Amino acid sequence: MTSSSSAAGGRVLRADARRNRDHILEVAQRFFTEHGVDGSLDAVAKQAGVGPGTLYRHFPTREALLAALLEAREEVLGQRLETIRSESADAAEALRGWLEALVDWAGAFDGLPEPLRAAMTAERSPLALTCEGYISTTDAFLSAAQREGSARGDVRGRDLFLAVLATSWARGAALADEQSPVAMVDLLATGWATPPS
Repeated sequence: MTSSSSAAGGRVLRADARRNRDHILEVAQRFFTEHGVDGSLDAVAKQAGVGPGTLYRHFPTREALLAALLEAREEVLGQRLETIRSESADAAEALRGWLEALVDWAGAFDGLPEPLRAAMTAERSPLALTCEGYISTTDAFLSAAQREGSARGDVRGRDLFLAVLATSWARGAALADEQSPVAMVDLLATGWATPPS
C-alpha cells in the first residue's frame, strides 16, 4: 500500500501532483459510492477535471485506485479493531465483532467484494496485501477463539474472510434489508462456533 504523498511507484510527489492525486481520490470515492466499483475510470477522470492519462499515472489500474481508497478507510477499521480488542468479553465475541467490522469495510462500495476476492489469487494485485493483512488479523481472532474452545479447530481465517466477502456482496442484493448482514453473520457463527456444553 502507498501513502497519500507517494505515487504508485513509491516516489514522493510534487505538491501539485499530490493535490491532483488527492482530488482524484475524493471524486472516485463519491463516484464509486454512487455507481459501484465497475464504473468507468474515464468518467472518474472527467468528473475530477483531469485527463485519463493523469488518472492512470497515479493509479495505473482499477485495483490500484481501489487499494488507495481502502487505505484511506483503514483508520476507521483500525479504531473498530481497537474497540473490539478492548471491549469484547471473550474471544468468540471478539471474532464476531471483527467479522461484522469486515462486512462493513468490504461493503464500502457496491461490487467491491469481487475485486477483493480476485486479489486473493492474483500475483501482483495492489489489493492482495490489504486482503492478506486482514486475513492475518482474522486468523489471530480465530486462533484465540479456538484456544478458548469457542471455535472449531478445523476453521481457517481465510475461509472466514471469504465468507465475509460473500456476506458483503449479499447485503446489496434485492432481497436484502438492514437486518441481512447481522443475520448472515449469525449464520456464519453457527459454522465456526462449537455448541455450548
